[in-house]
Amino acid sequence: MVTMLENLTTEARNPASEELDGLSAREIVELINSEDRKIAACVGLQATEIANAIEVIANRLSHGGRLVYIGAGTSGRLGLLDAAECPPTFNSDPNQVIGIIAGGPAAMLRAVEGAEDSPELAVEDLRKIDLCSQDAVVGIATSGRTPYVLGALDYARSQGAYTIGLSCNRDASLRARADLSITPVVGPEVISGSTRMKAGTATKMVLNMLSTGAMVGMGKTYSNLMVDLQATNSKLAERAKGIVCELTNLSPKQAEKLLRRCDGELKTAIVAHRLHQAPEEARLRLHASRGHLKNALDNNHP
Repeated sequence: MVTMLENLTTEARNPASEELDGLSAREIVELINSEDRKIAACVGLQATEIANAIEVIANRLSHGGRLVYIGAGTSGRLGLLDAAECPPTFNSDPNQVIGIIAGGPAAMLRAVEGAEDSPELAVEDLRKIDLCSQDAVVGIATSGRTPYVLGALDYARSQGAYTIGLSCNRDASLRARADLSITPVVGPEVISGSTRMKAGTATKMVLNMLSTGAMVGMGKTYSNLMVDLQATNSKLAERAKGIVCELTNLSPKQAEKLLRRCDGELKTAIVAHRLHQAPEEARLRLHASRGHLKNALDNNHP
């Protein structure tokens, strides 16, 4: 049974903001900031569910599956954003984490009328990417009742994909459509129903945890360093050089030379230096450790 809109927590009026249109700019800032401070605690209450989701996603990605975010409006945009950040941050294949928004790419900038009301459209969109049983699908719907997202989860389950529902309402309809539900209930918004605010922030926090946690589990970091980044601009090139300096005690000039010798491959450079190997040997060692730098540097590792 679909929950009526007026019964949703995210649609309720917030008593703290009933005088909103009479507040000064400073008072508005203080009010929004006060409400935003509650978000992290609400997300924290879902720690077990988020951790379980991370383990499933990491396992699926490690075995050739994909992480697929799907949503409408703000929810879809946040999924697209998180997916887009994975390749430059973790050097992941662009097809490994995919974001889908109701209405297609145009909906990223402008609402596409009626798109979120069509479960059939979600099925079409998932068929276009050849969704399969190896994939993990995160259906994102703040209300927990968006037909497009419900249709996506139903289809994903029919294909054997693992389904995760992310919403901000306790009695969300999508709970019954997902294998696992993550539900940070952040309460009424400062502007009633404007879920781009607290609910959007909570959603962004959860998505950051899902992708980051899964990538860390796959060995995409060494300690807390971004060792799998793509040096696609001058800032990232400097960051790569700095990480090499940090992990090898080389000077910046020496680190730059080492990176050039290793074709800009940060992990290859570290293994080559620390184990006194040629870049080719370092690459083979990393391949044998499935890209885990810590394992590759372990003397007991083949």
